[in-house]
Amino acid sequence: MLERLVELSVRNRWLVVLATAALAALGIHSYFRLPIDAVPDVTNVQVQINTEAPGLSPLEVEQRITFAVENAMAGLPRLAYTRSISRYGLSQVTVVFEDGTDIYFARQRVAERLQQVRQSLPDGLEPELGPIASGLGEIFMFILRAAPGATLPDGRPYDTTDLHTVMDWIVRPQLARVRGVTEVNMIGGHERQYVVAPRLSSMIAYRVTLADLVAALERNNADVGAGYIERFGSQYLVRVPGRVATLEDLRRVRVATRDSVAVTVGDVADVFIGKDLRTGAATMDGEEVVLGTVFMLIGENSRVVARAAAEKLEEINRTLPEGLTLEAVYDRTSLVDRTIRTVATNLFEGALLVVAILLLLLGNVRAALLTALVIPLSMLFTITGMVQNRVSANLMSLGALDFGLIVDGAVIIVENCLRRLALAQSPGEGVLPLRERLAVVQSATVEVMRPALFGVFIILVVYLPIFTLTGLEGKMFHPMAFTVALALTGALVLSVTFVPAAVAILMRGRVATRENPVMRAAHRVYEPALRGALRHGGLVVSAAAVCVVFAGWLAGRMGSEFIPNLDEGDVALHALRIPGTGIEQAVDMQRQLDARLARLPEVARVFTKIGTADVATDPMPPSVADTFVILKDRAEWPDPRKPRLTLVSELEREAQSVPGSNYEFTQPIQMRFNELIAGVRADVAVKIYGDDLETLVSLGRQVERIVATVPGAADVTLEQVTGLPVLTVEPRRALLARFGLDVADVQDIVQAAIGGRTVGRVFEGDRRFDLVIRLPESVRNDPATLEALPVALPNGEHVPLRELADVRIAAGPNAVNRENGKRRIVVTANVRGRDLGSFVAELQSGVRERLQLPAGYWVEYGGTFEQLMSARERLQIVVPLALLLIVGLLYLAFRSLRDALLVFTGVPLALTGGVLALWLRDIPLSISAGVGFIALSGVAVLNGLVMVSFMRRLHAAGRALEDAVLEGALTRLRPVLTTALVASLGFVPMAFNVGTGSEVQRPLATVVIGGILTSTTLTLFVLPVLYRWAHRIEGRTRGAAVPSTAP
Repeated sequence: MLERLVELSVRNRWLVVLATAALAALGIHSYFRLPIDAVPDVTNVQVQINTEAPGLSPLEVEQRITFAVENAMAGLPRLAYTRSISRYGLSQVTVVFEDGTDIYFARQRVAERLQQVRQSLPDGLEPELGPIASGLGEIFMFILRAAPGATLPDGRPYDTTDLHTVMDWIVRPQLARVRGVTEVNMIGGHERQYVVAPRLSSMIAYRVTLADLVAALERNNADVGAGYIERFGSQYLVRVPGRVATLEDLRRVRVATRDSVAVTVGDVADVFIGKDLRTGAATMDGEEVVLGTVFMLIGENSRVVARAAAEKLEEINRTLPEGLTLEAVYDRTSLVDRTIRTVATNLFEGALLVVAILLLLLGNVRAALLTALVIPLSMLFTITGMVQNRVSANLMSLGALDFGLIVDGAVIIVENCLRRLALAQSPGEGVLPLRERLAVVQSATVEVMRPALFGVFIILVVYLPIFTLTGLEGKMFHPMAFTVALALTGALVLSVTFVPAAVAILMRGRVATRENPVMRAAHRVYEPALRGALRHGGLVVSAAAVCVVFAGWLAGRMGSEFIPNLDEGDVALHALRIPGTGIEQAVDMQRQLDARLARLPEVARVFTKIGTADVATDPMPPSVADTFVILKDRAEWPDPRKPRLTLVSELEREAQSVPGSNYEFTQPIQMRFNELIAGVRADVAVKIYGDDLETLVSLGRQVERIVATVPGAADVTLEQVTGLPVLTVEPRRALLARFGLDVADVQDIVQAAIGGRTVGRVFEGDRRFDLVIRLPESVRNDPATLEALPVALPNGEHVPLRELADVRIAAGPNAVNRENGKRRIVVTANVRGRDLGSFVAELQSGVRERLQLPAGYWVEYGGTFEQLMSARERLQIVVPLALLLIVGLLYLAFRSLRDALLVFTGVPLALTGGVLALWLRDIPLSISAGVGFIALSGVAVLNGLVMVSFMRRLHAAGRALEDAVLEGALTRLRPVLTTALVASLGFVPMAFNVGTGSEVQRPLATVVIGGILTSTTLTLFVLPVLYRWAHRIEGRTRGAAVPSTAP
C-alpha cells in the first residue's frame, strides 16, 4: 500500500504540492486562532463552599458548619476528597472531584447537597459557592489609588473608604462584563456604612434599649406597594415610600415616646457615614491601596482574558473621578509572552541549526531546503491539530518539539534519492529523462521507506507511556506528547507524499556524484576507525558495557524532582505574624517590610494582600499576608548575571531585618500551584492526622524540629492553629434567671454594641450601603467599656454587663484544618540547593526514627513530591511495556528477533549518554528528564534500524559478511550523521537558553543531546561489531545467513 502511495505521489506530484499548500494555508489560518499560555492549566476539578459565620470561634465553626457541610458532601458522584479550614467567622470546604468531571455538573451536585444541609446550620447562615475559576485563575491584579492632593467634590481628600466605594460600584461592574472573567475580587480599604452609634448615657436617660433602637430603624426604612386604583379609565399605582435617604432622615426616626414627647434616633445616638470592620487590607510601596484581582473563568485562555482586562482597565481609567487612577500591578500576559518568547527562540534557533547541518552534510542546496521545508509544514499541521483539540501553545506543549526529529524520515529519503540519482547518471551524459528520474525517485523512496517509517513510528510509540500519566502530572505532560505525536505524524505523511513529489520536481539537473568536503573528511576519519573497531570488537563492546553499568550506578545515586521550578521573574513572600495580630498593626508592619524590600535595585514594586478579601477564595487571618515582589527586567539590573537564588537570599535578609514575622519565599504561580496540589504553599508538606488539637500541635513541633535538621530545608513552618486571643463573654445563667433575662438578651446586646448589627440598607441611586448599629470606635475597643455595658431589665432598670456575665481573655485555636473528615496539622518547607527526591527520602527516614505517634495518629507527605512518586510508579510499569513494544516493532521490520535485539541495544547506550549529561550539568532526574529519555529511546533505534537494514540487504544480495558490514556502515554514514546531528543540534538552544521557562526544558534537551552522542557512537562502531558477531555465529551454526525479504 505504501509503495502504491509513493507511486501516486510521484506521478501526481503537482497535485500533491497543491494539496500540501492547501494544508499549509489551513495551518496559517489556525495559527491566528491558536491559544497561547505559559503552562497548561493543571487545576483539579474543585468547588469551594464558603460560609460566613460572624462571631463564631474556629471550634464552633468546625462543629456547627464545617462538619455538617463535609458530611453532606460524602457520597457525591465522582468525589475524590474534601479538605476544609475553619477560622474565626468563616468556614471554607473544598470539594475535589475526579479528573474529567464537568465543573458545572460538580457545582450542581454540590448545590443540591447544600439545600439539604441548610436546615442543620445556625439561623441566618448561607453557604455560597466560590467563583467558577481554576486554581491558577488569578491572572490580573490592579490597584486603585488617589493622586497626591486629589479631593472629593466637597473638598475632602480621598480615603480608603472612598476608594473602596469607587472600586465596588464603578470599576468592578465594568470589569466583570469582560469575556472570560468570572469574578473581580477586592481587598483593601473599608466598605462604606451608615452607622448609628448609641450614646449609652442618653439611652439610659431616655429609658431606651438597643432592642428599641433596632426595632425603630427596621420599621422606618421600607417602601410599601399598595396595588392600584382605577379612576376615569386610568390606572394609578399606589405606593408608600418610607426608605431613609439621608443622615437627617435617620436622625428623625422615632424610637419611643416619653411623657408625650417623641424620642428620636438623633436624641440617643450619633449618626454618621462610617466604615465596616474589615477582614483584609492591601498595600503598595508603603501606602494603603485598594487591590482588585481578576479571576479567569475555568477553561478560558489566560493571555486573552488578561489582555482584555488590561484594555478594559484603560477604558475605565478615562471614566474615573479626577485624581483617581487604576494601575495594573500583575499581568499574567507578561509571563506568557516571556515564556513563549523562550520557546519560539529555541524552535527558531534549532531550525536554523538543522538547516545548516542539512546544507553541510547533504551538499545540495535544493535537497537541503526541501528537507528543511518539512519543518514549517509539519509545524502548521501540528498547529491545526492543536486548535481543533483545544490545546494551547505553552512551555510544555511546545517544549519537546525537536525539528531534528521531525526531519529524520525526510533526511533518510532525500539522502537515498540523491545517492541513487547520482548513481543512475551515466558519465559524460546529460540529465536523466523524466521517466527514468521519476522511476529512480520512486524506487529510492521505497528502498528506505520502511526503515524510515518504522523509525518514526517507533518514536511515536515511545511517547505512549506519557499518555498513561494521570492527575496533575498527566495534565502537565499530555500536551507535550500530543504535539510531538502530531508533528511526527505530519512529518510521516509528508515524507511519503510531499518529499518524493518535491524531489521529482526539484532534482531536474545533474546531481553531484562526489561527496562534499565535509563528508569526505568524515569518511577518511570513520573508515580506519571502523576497521579498528572491527579488529578489536571485544574491547569496543566491553567498553560500551562498562559505560552502561556505570551510568546505571550513577542514575541510582542522582537526585530527583517532579519538574524544575519555572523562574517566573517575580518573587512572592508568605508573611506569618503572631496569631491575633490586628489588621491595623499588620498594615503598619507591612509598610516597614515593603520599604525594606523596595530598597533593592532589582525591585520594581512591592504590593501585598493582608487577610481575607471580599470573596473568601483564600481565607487568611490578618496575621498572614501575601507579598508580591515584582522585579525589573534583567537588563535593568545592576548585575544582569546575578543568580536568582542570590537575589532571593538578599530579599530574605532584608525581610528578616523587620521583626515580628516569619517568611516563606516562593513565586506567584508556584504558590498557587503548590496550594492546588496539596492545600499548602510549599514544596514539601508533612501532614499529621488525629483528633486532639493539643496532641497535633505537640507532634507538629517535633516534626518541625526534624525537618529543620534536614540539609536543604528552607522556610520550615508549622501552620498556626493556636494562639488566637479571644475575648469571651460567658453569661451567668443563674443570675440571668433571677433578673428575668435570657442568654439571647446578653448576646444581642454584645453583638450589636461590639460587632454591629445590620438593620437595613440605604440606597444612593444604584449603590446600596448597610445601615448598622454599633458603638463608636473609641468606646467599643475598650474592654472596660464592654464590662460596663448597660443591660436593660424587664422593669426598665439597667445593670452593667459585668453583673450578668464573666468577661475574660484567653488564647484559643487560630484555625482548624481537616482533610477527608479528619483533623490535620501541617509542617511545610521549601527545598533550596538540593533535589526534592533525596530531601524527602532523608526527611521520611528522620520522621520514622525520631517521631513516636500515639494510637490513632498518622503521617502523610504532600506537595510536588506526591506527583513525582505517582508518575514514577506509573512509568516504572508502562515504560518497560513500551520498550517491549519497540522490540516487537523491530521484529516486524526484520522478521528476525536477533536483528531486532541488535538494533535495540542502542537504547541502553543512549540512556547512558543521557544520564552522564545530566550528571555533568548537575541536573537531577525529573519527569522532564524522563520525557527526554523516552524520546531518546526512539531516536536511538532509528539510526540502528537504517544501518542494519542496509547491511541485511547487502548480505542477502550475496556480499561477504565483512564486506556487507563495512560497506553498509560506510554507505549509511551520511544519513546516520545527518539524523544524529539534526536531532541533537535541534535541542542545543533549548539546553543552553536562560530565558523564562528554560529551566523546565533544560533537562529534556540535555538528556537527548547526551544520549544521541552515545547512541550514534553505538550505531557507528558497536553495532557493526555486534552485527558481525551475531551473523558470524549464525553462519557457523547454519552455514549461511537466511536471506530476508525485509528492507
